[in-house]
Amino acid sequence: MKSAYELAMERLAKSDPSSAPLSAEQKARLAEIDRVYQGKIAEREIFLKQQLTGALSGQNLDEAEKIRKQIAGERARLEEEREDEKERVRRKK
Repeated sequence: MKSAYELAMERLAKSDPSSAPLSAEQKARLAEIDRVYQGKIAEREIFLKQQLTGALSGQNLDEAEKIRKQIAGERARLEEEREDEKERVRRKK
């Protein structure tokens, strides 16, 4: 006899076709997307943190705050792009 949780998960799997198992090719593509976007995020953070260090050493606190916000914004934008691209891969059959 199945538990209520197992029954609910089965119904969810039937109602959500995107939860189908991924092929090896899709898994490899998802891993590649993660690697590419991790690199992009690291590249932007390194560049912006250098600017932040310069702004802080020059006692320019307003500029430093702008750079901090830009770092957060860039990271969020790149993570959103990564998730969008991964979702496109998951939808392809």
